[in-house]
Amino acid sequence: MTFVHHKGGTGKTTSCLNIGGFLQKSGEKVLIIDCDPQANATIGLGINPDEQDINMYDVFMNVFEGFPDVTIKDVIKETKSGIFLAPSSLDLVGVEPYLYNIEDRSFVLKEALNSLPDEYDHILIDTPPSMGQFVLNGLIAADRIIITLDSSFFAGYGVESLTTIFSDIEESIGKKRSADMAIITKTGELQEVKAPVNEMIESFRRLLSGKKEKFDENTLLDEIESDLRINVKEICTVPYDFKIIYSQKENMPISHINPESRAAKSYKEISDIVRNW
Repeated sequence: MTFVHHKGGTGKTTSCLNIGGFLQKSGEKVLIIDCDPQANATIGLGINPDEQDINMYDVFMNVFEGFPDVTIKDVIKETKSGIFLAPSSLDLVGVEPYLYNIEDRSFVLKEALNSLPDEYDHILIDTPPSMGQFVLNGLIAADRIIITLDSSFFAGYGVESLTTIFSDIEESIGKKRSADMAIITKTGELQEVKAPVNEMIESFRRLLSGKKEKFDENTLLDEIESDLRINVKEICTVPYDFKIIYSQKENMPISHINPESRAAKSYKEISDIVRNW
């Protein structure tokens, strides 16, 4: 499953790590693939990206002549959480210029996964906050797609742009793709954010429903959640919880640090849904 949103700060990596954490705690074998040059998932699992001899950069560059023969299996390592990780590093920035020179540039990750032994119950792919080739590679490789939205800003224009990406994928592979789940993160903060609310309303009205009437700020979350249900199969929410920040500092999923916290209970419910996919 691939986690996407090209706007930063929507809780994409946080959701990836914490869903993965609860899947691992339930006894499943979990692999997280970090396709973000910022390497937040790598750092979030306690791995220093600067100390890795090989990482996802080498996996992507494997398809080009003159680069070492490195498979995704070669870069995987087990983290202290019990989750397996294919780490990233800033070197990954150098991959995209090469990808634009090959015809099947959006299928590199899918092909890499095809060589992976069938030993993982779940593979979670974290992608960068961008519109680039790593996002397309992640989406094409995925059986399931999860979009994350920050409740403070809802990243309306980001979702609108993602619909363009889905259209590009359909054109590339002749198959329609859509999001299987949307996770609205940091709920409960909406009332504290006043400045962008009109922009949010207009953006989502245009994107999702085309409604003419005005939205009430106090019911914005319910309205958008309702409209999203028309376009996304499953909508989940995760409340704002400072204990998420604490778990990040410990480089562990919240499932392993504070499984009874508010956000943890939400991620546990989401992981139950994911496990039954």
